[in-house]
Amino acid sequence: MSPKLPSHLFPWLILLTFASLYFFSSFLSLSTFSSSSSSLSISNTCNLFRGQWVSDPNHTPLYDQTCPFHRNAWNCLRNERQNMTLINSWRWVPQSCHLPRIDPVRFLGTMKNRNIGFVGDSLNENFLASFLCILSVADKGAKKWKKKGAWRGAYFPKFNVTVAYHRAVLLSRYQWQPKQPEAGVKDGSEGFYRVDVDVPADDWAKIAGFYDVLVFNTGHWWNRDKFPKEKPLVFYKAGQPIVPPLGMLDGLKVVLTNMVTYIQKEFPGNTLKFWRLQSPRHFYGGDWNQNGSCLFNKPLEEDEEQRS
Repeated sequence: MSPKLPSHLFPWLILLTFASLYFFSSFLSLSTFSSSSSSLSISNTCNLFRGQWVSDPNHTPLYDQTCPFHRNAWNCLRNERQNMTLINSWRWVPQSCHLPRIDPVRFLGTMKNRNIGFVGDSLNENFLASFLCILSVADKGAKKWKKKGAWRGAYFPKFNVTVAYHRAVLLSRYQWQPKQPEAGVKDGSEGFYRVDVDVPADDWAKIAGFYDVLVFNTGHWWNRDKFPKEKPLVFYKAGQPIVPPLGMLDGLKVVLTNMVTYIQKEFPGNTLKFWRLQSPRHFYGGDWNQNGSCLFNKPLEEDEEQRS
């Protein structure tokens, strides 16, 4: 079982990416449309990540079950998940700050002729599905987009904006290496996953220069649930095994260091880049692949432990 994360990180799941993009679009709005009275003004004392979840019965989704960018299995509205009215009523209220609801028309208008990319695991992918549905409200001509290695995405022709996700759960390239049979050797392993810490995953290796904003994340795959001792991660650099071998968490640190170096070297300096934190997992009765279910109807409390 992977280490449990403090519950106070839960707001970052939803807010870090959205707020970062919102601030970026607001910054562009201030610099591009400085004469507009509708520009967002942010106080120096404002901390969007300190606050509380508030249930507002008038708070409803901007989109409905017909959104074409949801996977069928993820479409809670279409699948009639219980208590959706309550779940959708929650909104984040920062302390001493006003956080306006995203305006998809204004957002896409500000981001006109720019592209936004997400790189990482399913946390970024889950966010993207909802984000695309929100933005599609502003452009009914939005089309699915899967180019440059993207797993999923959308193109908004009215604004000439592309928003897409590239799946790279470890960020670095990794591939399965089956065990080579050796006479008399039985150690219980089936092989290993080779991780090239200095090589990006193929899905995002050729996107430099295309996106104006990039949001990276990794984390939930770095545990024994994903890579048990029978199928461990073995780390390579410059084509050679790292000696002495690295444990999983040390390997994560080395991957992050090398990927940051790669991004700084290969991506234009004017590309805005964000690193997104993890969120707690909250399954009941087992993990996601062990008959676990997510039965929460409300966010975790400040002092509430993650359950599994």
